[in-house]
Amino acid sequence: MFPYVRLRRLRKGKIRNLVRETTLSVDDLVQPIFVDETIDSPVEFSSMPGIYKFPLSEVAKEAKEIAELGIPAVILFGVPAFKDEEGSSSWGENDVIQEAVRRIKAELGDKLVVITDICMCEYTSHGHCGLIDFETEEVLNDQTLEVLGKIAVSHARAGADMVAPSGMMDGMIEAIRAALDFNGFENIPIMSYAAKFFSSFYGPFREAADSGCCFGDRSTYQMDPANSDEALREVTLDIAEGADIIMVKPALSYLDIVYRVKTEFGMPTAAYNVSGEYSMLKAAASNGWLDENKAIYESLISIKRAGADIIITYFAKDAARMLK
Repeated sequence: MFPYVRLRRLRKGKIRNLVRETTLSVDDLVQPIFVDETIDSPVEFSSMPGIYKFPLSEVAKEAKEIAELGIPAVILFGVPAFKDEEGSSSWGENDVIQEAVRRIKAELGDKLVVITDICMCEYTSHGHCGLIDFETEEVLNDQTLEVLGKIAVSHARAGADMVAPSGMMDGMIEAIRAALDFNGFENIPIMSYAAKFFSSFYGPFREAADSGCCFGDRSTYQMDPANSDEALREVTLDIAEGADIIMVKPALSYLDIVYRVKTEFGMPTAAYNVSGEYSMLKAAASNGWLDENKAIYESLISIKRAGADIIITYFAKDAARMLK
């Protein structure tokens, strides 16, 4: 075919932009926010430079800054003052996330979509994502489902626009959907962490959410990183149970899963660019090994190219500034 077909002809100047197949927009991004009711001023995480946990008194201010950058949504994670075996600080009317939602909504109303993470790991003294049988050290799936429903309803009552269950309990979407509908919140969508893998890339999040396990690990309920077909089974079940958006977590090490899920189901698909992926790029950039802005863009565009409609990322604010 050479010299008649020369693909380099389309790589010059503005022509390159005209033929670009994938675009990254600020509308694709969701910024996580950590809210800690034990602190009085923002605290930066040592393992996640540039990422802070905020006291309740400043969460609305942070949310307003995010909204002013054009980012359409945040996802909230809470650190309570009190933890116990049942995670009882997760579903109360005046608990940390419920109060954070009210404060953000009072400040911004519908200018920002507020998504809440539905899990127990930040609220339990043992750090697992559900209730525990301490004799067998087993996470109790079915007993946890009722609690997840209570958490979701409490978040919806506080004004959350969407709930995002992340505990990887079998049947959690059906239980949460039923609880929301029974309590008059049938219009609250569920974004399910449908394919959440047992990953080493969650490490910095454990510091951020203060949610390390006191025994064992999460491999009995989070997915085996070696499995791809199983991810499709998980997604199939969550869609059948009522999920409105499905998520793959982590993102960069699981782009093949993002692609398969989007291709197979054609559903609104999210991918979570997790804490370890953030920290790796930050560490390399701080050592001068990478151009930080170019690496951020390339990693996020790869997630979008794989099929994600929504990217939850700690780089959202950085990316929004670059895209402007």
